[in-house]
Amino acid sequence: MAEQNGIGRDLALRLARAAKALRGVEVGEFVHRLAERTGLPLSADKLAALGAADIAACAGGSSDEESIARALAILAGEPEGGPMPVPEAYADGDLPGSLRVAIASNSGEQLNGHFGSCQRFLIYQVNTEAFRLVAVRATDETEQAEDKNVARANLIGDCNLVYVQSIGGPAAAKVVRAGVHPVKLPDGGAVADTLARLQASMHTPPPWLARAMGVEAASLARFAEEVDS
Repeated sequence: MAEQNGIGRDLALRLARAAKALRGVEVGEFVHRLAERTGLPLSADKLAALGAADIAACAGGSSDEESIARALAILAGEPEGGPMPVPEAYADGDLPGSLRVAIASNSGEQLNGHFGSCQRFLIYQVNTEAFRLVAVRATDETEQAEDKNVARANLIGDCNLVYVQSIGGPAAAKVVRAGVHPVKLPDGGAVADTLARLQASMHTPPPWLARAMGVEAASLARFAEEVDS
């Protein structure tokens, strides 16, 4: 079908993955709307030039900002999947005083995913001295859930923090209700860099991080001392 319409296999796969990221958008209709918007034949250059408004229009207004951003990245040729990181063995107590941290990811050990559309969550155990990848959790099973955001929140419900490039307000509320603190880093980047910054903050944690660690923030401790004096 792809070849019959003058679309190569790589381009056809991008279109199919982008439609899937938009959730509920039928591939054929999505391609038809794109062709109407950009003209035939479809090409990689035309897809890379599309903006969020174009994708929203082709999705029929049924997708949120996270899904549209993911679809745009796919159409622009962002690598999907990449090498799958391999978790290391871990037993409770191996890293004393550690947090469990989820990273929204689409490739390698990179923070490059949106909460509602990332392909996987990388799960790390992190203390001030070291961090270890302990699990990789694919999000495929959440796609069929009645409430995908709740399903994704439950998937990482044993974590203290989740780092994402973006997350909508309603989804963030569901993550918080699951006992996980969401942290947005729009620029993303290498997981190692993100976790190194987290480790530095753990020495004198701000109030939000202190709560996740189950310790008293230094600022709150100083306030308590002033009240008692």
